[in-house]
Amino acid sequence: MTNKLSLFPHIEPFNTGYLKCSEHNIYFEECGNKNGKPVVFLHGGPGGGGSKDVRRFFDPKYYRIVVFDQRGCGRSTPHGCLTNNTTWDLVSDIEKLRQQLGINKWMVFGGSWGSTLALAYSQLHPSSVSEIVIRGIFMLQQYELDWFYQEGASKIFPDEWQKFIEVIDKNKRSNLMKAYNEIFNGSDEEAKLNAALAWSRWEASTSKLIKNDSLIDEFSNAHFALAFALIENHYFVNKGFLEYEEQLLDGIEKIRDIPAVIIQGRYDMVCPMETAYEVSRRWPEAIFEIAKDSGHSAFEKEIVHLLVSATNKFAQN
Repeated sequence: MTNKLSLFPHIEPFNTGYLKCSEHNIYFEECGNKNGKPVVFLHGGPGGGGSKDVRRFFDPKYYRIVVFDQRGCGRSTPHGCLTNNTTWDLVSDIEKLRQQLGINKWMVFGGSWGSTLALAYSQLHPSSVSEIVIRGIFMLQQYELDWFYQEGASKIFPDEWQKFIEVIDKNKRSNLMKAYNEIFNGSDEEAKLNAALAWSRWEASTSKLIKNDSLIDEFSNAHFALAFALIENHYFVNKGFLEYEEQLLDGIEKIRDIPAVIIQGRYDMVCPMETAYEVSRRWPEAIFEIAKDSGHSAFEKEIVHLLVSATNKFAQN
């Protein structure tokens, strides 16, 4: 690939605040052009939180960039709280934030779990969405969960997988998500932390095509790992609180007229490409870009190029 696009320079918010949603205080920030094209960034996990770098996928001359931390994670409080923390609570939060900020329509941008949430939100509130950019597609189907948390990616990363399963009793390894859930809902705080770290490190160790030690270190932060692991597990054992497995796939019919770009790393070990391919087949109007030399992370150079290309394409629409 010639003339790769890269992230825009670091910027600071011009506005920060909290949105009160039941017992949750949702942190949000705005960056870039106050009068620019609105875009909302939906982070992954669930439980991952936003970061300074996610602001950089958007040209700050053109975009009014809204980033928020979903319930229970990042800078939102209470940290790690699972009460009233479902996909549909988050969808409600996004719409409430749009209304509070006085935005008519915004572009919805999300990767991994953020792609799931982007589709859930857009299907429920299509009139609030101008465009959709999604990456590393994840639809909460059973085969996706089994691939990453039972058998599949384990065959590609057996050394890292061993670290993931060694915190679980051998007689409970036939359903690892359930076994982790028992620990997370137990009273042994040391076991809970050890399991959270193992869960979090497993994802970090598989997220990039080339293993990235700094990412693993970031995911090994105890404060981060506890929210990340507990919230992810909570969502996944509950199948994302969807009515049925293919709900979001079937719901694509509701949003096919919204301009969209789908970006997928060919060698994504966290969210296998089969899902993105199926979404693209059901959504022929969307642009489907395969990052042929990339894994899962939004910060793979090739994926950065494709994401920035997409946001540049929509910048002046």
